[in-house]
Amino acid sequence: MTHLLTIRFTYIFLFLSFTLFSQTDKTRYTSSNKGKFFISWGGNRDSYSKSDIRFKGEDYDFTIKDATAKDKPKGWHVDYINPARMTIPQTNFKLGYFISDNYTVSFSIDHMKYVMTRNRNRRVNGYINLPEEEPGSIDNGVFNNENKIISEDLVIFEHTNGLNYIHVEFARHDDISSIFNIQNTDTFQINITEGIGTGVLYPKTNTTLLQKERYDEFHVSGYGISANVGLNLTFFKHFFVQLDAKGGYINMNDIRTTSNSSEHAEQSFFFFQRIISFGGIFRL
Repeated sequence: MTHLLTIRFTYIFLFLSFTLFSQTDKTRYTSSNKGKFFISWGGNRDSYSKSDIRFKGEDYDFTIKDATAKDKPKGWHVDYINPARMTIPQTNFKLGYFISDNYTVSFSIDHMKYVMTRNRNRRVNGYINLPEEEPGSIDNGVFNNENKIISEDLVIFEHTNGLNYIHVEFARHDDISSIFNIQNTDTFQINITEGIGTGVLYPKTNTTLLQKERYDEFHVSGYGISANVGLNLTFFKHFFVQLDAKGGYINMNDIRTTSNSSEHAEQSFFFFQRIISFGGIFRL
């Protein structure tokens, strides 16, 4: 009789243990994502392809061929979290929602910075024919694929406040913790993400063209498309660090350059971002 009771209690114990462990797995916060929101803030470094930049106005129409540009990094700085100076560094903001366990939609603002390299020899096509009384007339001429020094007197051209890519993104999110034998994903979880996005460019372009008055105002200037792949490290269910590699194409055919709305610039180029973000994930 004692032997039978021991066997029964053993079976009951194993059944309860299995049930409790199964319930623990199913009730883990990280076991299901549908309905969760997430928000993140971070910084980026940027690289840009060469670009042909066309400047058009009443008395000029010229193109700088194969212009190069660089970003304007701030480095690790308190400005990233200072509300009064958050637009000075290169930053990334994202607010998203899990429409299923693996797929998200999000709204993002990538605040990049683009500084055209000056004082370099570049090929120029087109013409400049300003009235002689204007200081910029020193650059008057007709150019047929001619080499010309792109000096500050000719043009200063920067999207430094900034090259703002405002877009929506659709992404996939996969938990790969099991590959690293991580059992309790509520403590630590590893995910990979892949996404595609599209949106508008809303730069505040800092331009001084042909010694005209400096212009620096926000303006919807074109569109962009992008794709990214990332590594997401989630800690204690609600906090994460996201590392992203993001590339895309930008086409801006209406960049304001002077106070005269009929004058503008056009350019298109490819970009590549390296991003680190910090964020939180939660249910309302």
